[in-house]
Amino acid sequence: MKKEIKDKWKKGVIIVVAILIFCYIAYITYQLFQNPTDTFVIENGSLSQEEVAQGYIIRNETVIKGENYKNGMEQIKTEGEKVAKGEAVFRYFTNGEEQLVQKIAELDTKIAEAWESENNIFSSDIKLLEENITKKLDEVYEISDLQKIKEYKKDINNAITKKAKIAGELSPSGSYLKSLIDERSIYENQLNSGSEYVNAPSSGIVSYRVDGLEEVLTPSSFGTLSKNFLEDFHLKTGEIITTSEESGKVIDNFSCYIACVLNSEISKQAEIGDMVSLRLSNEKEVEATIEYIAQDEEEGNVFVFKIERYVEELINYRKISLEVIWWNAEGLKVPNEAIKWENDNLAYVVRRRAGYDDKKIYVKVLKANDQYAIITNYTDSQELTEKGVRQEEVKNRTKIALYDEIVL
Repeated sequence: MKKEIKDKWKKGVIIVVAILIFCYIAYITYQLFQNPTDTFVIENGSLSQEEVAQGYIIRNETVIKGENYKNGMEQIKTEGEKVAKGEAVFRYFTNGEEQLVQKIAELDTKIAEAWESENNIFSSDIKLLEENITKKLDEVYEISDLQKIKEYKKDINNAITKKAKIAGELSPSGSYLKSLIDERSIYENQLNSGSEYVNAPSSGIVSYRVDGLEEVLTPSSFGTLSKNFLEDFHLKTGEIITTSEESGKVIDNFSCYIACVLNSEISKQAEIGDMVSLRLSNEKEVEATIEYIAQDEEEGNVFVFKIERYVEELINYRKISLEVIWWNAEGLKVPNEAIKWENDNLAYVVRRRAGYDDKKIYVKVLKANDQYAIITNYTDSQELTEKGVRQEEVKNRTKIALYDEIVL
């Protein structure tokens, strides 16, 4: 009987212990899911405050257009090529240019045939011209620039014409050759005199992507900018401006402007002259200065940023996507939930060692976003004293360090 009672008592104890263990495990499990980790190991990191935006490109650009724009045009300076003030950018074809070019080509063939029949003509001038022609022909095969190829072709044609003229003067039967050359000169003069050359009014970058907004979105028109004003253009983000067949333009390649509509809390604190960074759609980052702010609480504030790099890479676009990086910082990175505050102006973290809360350490919060902060130690004791920390605490204070474990 005693043995049965003893066995029952043992079973009861075992059941109670099992229940207690189960409850403890359940509690620990609950705590684990509620708060998976209550500490954080400090490491170096970076932090930034960014804002996605749509940007409208504003440039110093001058559209150039001649009178004979209906005749079609030939580019002398290619897209994106730099040009000096007064240089020819493009030309309009002359009337009947196709027929004149064909006649000149036919005469070139006749001149070449007539030249082949004159085998006894020797002249130092002709030899120099032949050497120049050969040299130009060899060089033209080594280049890929279309504009340079055109220049080489023109030089070669001029050398051939001079050679033929000399041959006509020296040849006993040179009158026929000379007549061909004279006829060719007449057509060539008609071709050149009928062409209208359009020159650059200033130095800059040449572009043939003209969208009609060159005189609307200008650096002198910031006062007209608003959200509705920009959206009324109905521009597509990232769309490449089509190439004009009638006109071109010269763009200032030293700087341009990007207008954005922003309404974030951090943007409301920004001021003219502040420096930010812009991350363009090609992932390149460029420093920018806030040149203008048009405040409108209902529509959204319009910011105009000035950049002085990557101007050439934006000439194809009028509207782009970008990110405004208001600030970035590097240093000891911690979660915001690890930072506690005294008197609303004095931040501290609690260090943990060997599983126990060790020290309360005062820290400066350099920058913070919604989740993390970059912190550093106080180096000036006077700062802590002014914030109300006792002299004894200031004297015996501990500094936070890399890989310290802090309480969340």
